[in-house]
Amino acid sequence: MIEVKHLTKSFDGRAVLNDISTVFETGKTNLIIGRSGSGKTVLLKNVIGLLKPDAGDVIFDGRNILNMNKHETAFIRREMGLLFQGSALFDSMTVLENVMFPLDMFSKEILRERRKRAILCLERVDLSGTYDLYPSEISGGMMKRAAIARAIALQPKYLFCDEPNSGLDPKTALIIDELIHGITKEYGMTTVINTHDMNSVINIGENILFIKDGIKEWNGTKEQVISSNNKALADFIFASDLLRKAKEIETEMQRNG
Repeated sequence: MIEVKHLTKSFDGRAVLNDISTVFETGKTNLIIGRSGSGKTVLLKNVIGLLKPDAGDVIFDGRNILNMNKHETAFIRREMGLLFQGSALFDSMTVLENVMFPLDMFSKEILRERRKRAILCLERVDLSGTYDLYPSEISGGMMKRAAIARAIALQPKYLFCDEPNSGLDPKTALIIDELIHGITKEYGMTTVINTHDMNSVINIGENILFIKDGIKEWNGTKEQVISSNNKALADFIFASDLLRKAKEIETEMQRNG
């Protein structure tokens, strides 16, 4: 579990995050949603320690990352898996070498065991047979899966995903959603996803934080999204045809008793 308490962050005197408090729950897919410029990316960077807030606390299972020394910070970062928006695979490395990279950096296991772990991760994301291929030789969806395999190589307690469906077609995006959700349950991780994909909200949104203009506007589940009376959330959410249809179905069901 990650607790965010009264987080505030400003740039050049302009508040980007304003007194945000929330809880990212263990074993669930926690989504941060909001329009571009709403502050969701800044929030994610503050949570993982890439930015330091002006005020507030970020607590990982009872450990306040903002009060840690360098050694403690390095230790907790080893417990984090990161999935970047553009996959961020190394072009000069094979798929297997990319997944082995964090293991080579941080694991004390012998080479044979590191390789075995990397192969298990690739098999988990259905990429058997791609070990010797380079990123340029696989599809965007496969690159994203390889990036997920790399993110879970060190068996993290916390998984952070920045726009994991960016640039993917709807079918592939659904596969990535289901993969992240399945891995979250399998490993019991605290997964935090920064996204603007409303299909992800409906598919895997177990705990959703909606930010507007740097303020926590709404917090709830995907079931509560549909029935919410929050106007700002509705204006943002129902730009999606999928959610509009879901609302219509719910209304029709209520009408028919």
